[in-house]
Amino acid sequence: MERSELSQTSDTRKVNKTDILKDFQASFFAMSRLASLPWTFLENDLESNKSSELISDILKQTCLHSLCRKFPPSVRYRRLFLSELIRRLEASDCDPLDELYDALAEVVAAAETTECYKSYLLPCGDAVSLLENVAVISEGTTGLVTWEAALYLAEWALDHRQSFTGRTVLELGSGVGLTGVTVCRSCSPSRYVFSDCHPRVLQKLRDNVELNGLAEQTSPSVSVEELDWTGVTEERLKEIGADVVIAADVVYDPDIVGSLVKLLSKILRCSSAEVLPEVFICSTVRNPETYSGFKQQLENAGISHHVITGPVSKVFTYNRVSAIEIIKLYM
Repeated sequence: MERSELSQTSDTRKVNKTDILKDFQASFFAMSRLASLPWTFLENDLESNKSSELISDILKQTCLHSLCRKFPPSVRYRRLFLSELIRRLEASDCDPLDELYDALAEVVAAAETTECYKSYLLPCGDAVSLLENVAVISEGTTGLVTWEAALYLAEWALDHRQSFTGRTVLELGSGVGLTGVTVCRSCSPSRYVFSDCHPRVLQKLRDNVELNGLAEQTSPSVSVEELDWTGVTEERLKEIGADVVIAADVVYDPDIVGSLVKLLSKILRCSSAEVLPEVFICSTVRNPETYSGFKQQLENAGISHHVITGPVSKVFTYNRVSAIEIIKLYM
């Protein structure tokens, strides 16, 4: 092989290795399904190079990374991740890696908890770190974990920063705060109002806002507020004065759709501004009947909508199998 071809092959491998390390890191900190990680590349590297160098690099970008020390994924996830790395290494002819076994021993000795950190890496290299519950449903709510629609809406916001820059944003059903923290960190709103109604969710939301340094800064101005969809007054909505209203994964229960539509109608009708606020609702379409019922109730309330189309940059690591749709509302 010519020297130029050898150099090109080496450069390609470096690029691929860099991408693979980023994939492992992003997936690890977001606690993505282990099966979705790029294990095939690792196997091929172990086979062709007979070296544990790549595993060492993966370890440095995950369990030994400073972000893991500060905001660690769950004990169980780290244990399974390290066990899988060890299994792949032992199946090859490569030398053992002491730091890999040391890392597993540390995790095995750690106590499991009901909460863990998930970190979502932003394009700038920064991370949104959130304290979430390990269980999907806990304390009578699903609002203590990040859902796919919140991630998708955050990605859309990163592609459409001009929709938020210098504006007052009200988020309905903020959950643990992924979308809002991303917008505050990357889209330069003048004011951001996180809202929810469940007491435990609100406390977790406040913790995550503080965790990401938003409570300490003045730009944007950030607040976390209890907002009961059935009880909020027009006066309160006028006080907030939102230019933009967003919500992710709030259309999942037919029993609350009616309250949501009444709130959205109130928001659109009682605005004190000359220009009505822009309202964006992002939904994972799990039950087509529930989702179509939501759209029908919007129509019955005199609220029109259009589906926002076009590609969205894939920034975060999550399951993209489910259909996710963003609609913009207007009257």
